[in-house]
Amino acid sequence: MTAALDLTRFKALSFDCYGTLIDWEAGMAAVLAPWAREQGLDVSDEALLLAYGGHEAAVERERPSALYPEVLATAFRRTGEQLGTPVSDAWGQRLGDSLPDWPAFPDSPDALARLARHYRLIILSNVHRAGFAASNERLRGDFAAIITAEDVGAYKPAANHFRALDATLARLGVDRAALLHVAQSLFHDHVPAKREGLPSVWINRRHDRPGWGATPAPTEDWTFDLEFPSMADFADAVDRAFGAG
Repeated sequence: MTAALDLTRFKALSFDCYGTLIDWEAGMAAVLAPWAREQGLDVSDEALLLAYGGHEAAVERERPSALYPEVLATAFRRTGEQLGTPVSDAWGQRLGDSLPDWPAFPDSPDALARLARHYRLIILSNVHRAGFAASNERLRGDFAAIITAEDVGAYKPAANHFRALDATLARLGVDRAALLHVAQSLFHDHVPAKREGLPSVWINRRHDRPGWGATPAPTEDWTFDLEFPSMADFADAVDRAFGAG
């Protein structure tokens, strides 16, 4: 979508983290792929992520209060069942414990630092507090607020994060009309952003690859106002809009 959007009218950005700022697919594949090799499965990383993604979303719906490491381990076991190869408790825990090792996209730290010159930054993430804290050691983000699934007792695309976001904006003194949501996942973020009437930016990290990867295909209406292939490109556009950089 190429709709014109005045980036200077916003005062705050809310971000999805995993898939947008942190390369969760690389992080998960670093566990899923060695498991598949050990089991003698002839399956690509992309196929593993595709199989896994639907199970994670299902576990999050069924167990909204579960901490994210439990979600990871349970979804991994279900993926093994689908592929006809059981996942041991040790492998399940290995994936559950792997989040602190997931890499940041190379452009994320610099882009966040540049965006923080113009906006208050808020995290809306489908993880637990300790998991995001570990990831922020890589991102080095200066966030005005951090909202996790652990805080709200649910996982996006449920509305809980966005209810908490409304309260956070009120606390920060930011009008809702001055918020722009930034995310990679159409399923987890752009569907609920449309539902909530929030303008949004799609960071299309998979622009050069077919398919949805570890993210389920959206099954409800979604939209976005601007699309960029990376956080660096988005930050460049913001700098141009403000006459900086």
